[in-house]
Amino acid sequence: VKDLDFDHGTIIVREGKGSKDRALMLPESLAPSLREQLSRARAWWLKDQAEGRSGVALPDALERKYPRAGHSWPWFWVFAQHTHSTDPRSGVVRRHHMYDQTFQRAFKRAVEQAGITKPATPHTLRHSFATALLRSGYDIRTVQ
Repeated sequence: VKDLDFDHGTIIVREGKGSKDRALMLPESLAPSLREQLSRARAWWLKDQAEGRSGVALPDALERKYPRAGHSWPWFWVFAQHTHSTDPRSGVVRRHHMYDQTFQRAFKRAVEQAGITKPATPHTLRHSFATALLRSGYDIRTVQ
């Protein structure tokens, strides 16, 4: 949640390709839908808090330095898994982020429901967006 910045129109993607953090554009057209998703995510977070769940797993160093941070709303997932899972190392039961496969299945259903006949994947959207930015005059370095 803390990596969304509606005021500046950016999303921070942590540990992406090459284990790098990246700041991406947050199109204004997505803001209303993303705010709705945050509302749903907050409901999951409140439910987990009420049930005494352990919150989000943080990287080891952060977990040691800020042991309560994983319980706070800013650290919660924007797209949380609907079910809880058990951490195999610690045995702690908590909610994880949406799994890639879950998202890919939902994306495939959305493509079918929209009547799109061309092959489409989330990666296809990334390339389409980059192409649209370049055609609109954005600098290649900005797009990269």
